[in-house]
Amino acid sequence: MRTRRNEWIAAGVFAGLEQIVLETYDRVMGLDLADITVDGQITKAPCGGEVAGKSPIDRGKLGIKWSRMTDGRGIPLGCVVTGANRHDSPFLRPTLAKLGRFELALPDQITVHLDAGYDSTVTRKLLTELGCEWRIQPKGVVIPINHTRRWVVERTNSWYSRGFNFTLSCTERRAVVINALLALMTAIIVIRRLIREAWTSQRWDTRPARRP
Repeated sequence: MRTRRNEWIAAGVFAGLEQIVLETYDRVMGLDLADITVDGQITKAPCGGEVAGKSPIDRGKLGIKWSRMTDGRGIPLGCVVTGANRHDSPFLRPTLAKLGRFELALPDQITVHLDAGYDSTVTRKLLTELGCEWRIQPKGVVIPINHTRRWVVERTNSWYSRGFNFTLSCTERRAVVINALLALMTAIIVIRRLIREAWTSQRWDTRPARRP
C-alpha cells in the first residue's frame, strides 16, 4: 500500500484531486475569494520527522503546525506545513501564495483576516506589497471571534480535527507524504461541503431526500 501511495504521490494524484474538487466547488457554488482567513493549528508529531518542531503548547514535545487558509465561507484553499516551534507570521506569504491556483478567478480586491499573532509592521508591509486589505486583531485587545470574519477558519480546523485522527496526532515523517494526505483530506471536506450546500440550490438524479 505504501508503494502504491508513493507512486500516486509522484504522479500528482492527490494534488490533482484537491485542485479538481476546489475548481468544481467554485463552478457550482462559487468560492468567496474576496475575504480570506489565515490561521495556524498545532498537532502532535510523536514520531518526529522532516517538519516537526518542539511545541510551545505541549511541554516541548514534537509537533507540526498547519498554516491554513480558507475563503469567506471556510472552504480550505491551501495549507503550509511547518514545525510547531515556528511563528505564524513568516508563513503568511507562502500560505497566501496558494491563491495562485485560482489566478483567473481572483477578485480585484482581497481582504485578509488575521488574529493578533500577525499584528506587526512586517505583516502589513507584506499585505500592502500583495495589494491586499487587512483586518488584524490588535494585540492585547480581546474581541470575541464570532464578532469577526475569522470564525470560519476555526470551524474549518475543527473539520480536520474531528474528521481525521491524522490532524490530532501525525505519525508520518516525510513532508511529501504529509502534504499528500492533507490534500486528500481537503478534497473529502470540500466534497462534503459541496453536497451539503448544493442540496438547497441544485438538483441531480441521486440527490438525497434529506439534507446530509
